[in-house]
Amino acid sequence: MPRRVLCFYSKAFDLVRCDVGVNYDDVDDIRKNLNKIVIYEIKSTNKISVKADFSGYFFSISTAELLTAQNLGERYRFAFVNTISKTYFDLSLKDIFVKAKGIYPAWSIQF
Repeated sequence: MPRRVLCFYSKAFDLVRCDVGVNYDDVDDIRKNLNKIVIYEIKSTNKISVKADFSGYFFSISTAELLTAQNLGERYRFAFVNTISKTYFDLSLKDIFVKAKGIYPAWSIQF
């Protein structure tokens, strides 16, 4: 049986969640539970003026995060968090496209 290769950018996530115990120091245990592991990118704000539903507020998503989300599908999620009000959204990329009122692509250049 051919091995399935998952590609993602190591800087494109903040948190790993799995509802079953996984030994993250054991590659075989990770492989065995790969379909149960969910990767999260956390986007947060601490602005008091942000509404509970985040309406009118802008978050940015990097190209690496976008590509990783496309590659991993439902196993890559975004947690949008207001650290002041403790409100949050847990969304897949597909959910973001449904919820977003606007998407404004940008390029960041590093020299």
